[in-house]
Amino acid sequence: MTTNKKSDIYNVIGKNIKKYRKMKGLKQRELAESLYLSDSFIAKLESITHQTISIDTLENIAEVLECDIRDFFDKNILDESKKQ
Repeated sequence: MTTNKKSDIYNVIGKNIKKYRKMKGLKQRELAESLYLSDSFIAKLESITHQTISIDTLENIAEVLECDIRDFFDKNILDESKKQ
C-alpha cells in the first residue's frame, strides 16, 4: 500500500466521521469529550492532516455516533462533498 493510498483512506474515514458527527448535532469538542480524546485529535481526523487511528477508537466513535464502523470506510462521501 502506498503512502497516497494510506492518506486516501484516512481522508475517507475523517470525512465520514465528520458527516456522522454533524448528523448527530455534535461539535468536535463534544465528541472528543464523550470519548476522552482531545479536540485536536478529532480535528485532525476530520481534516486532510494524516492522522492514524486504532480500530478500537473507531469502534468507540461509531458507538457514540450510533453508526456502524463500516460506514466510516464508505468512499461515496468524497463524491457527495464535491456536489455541495
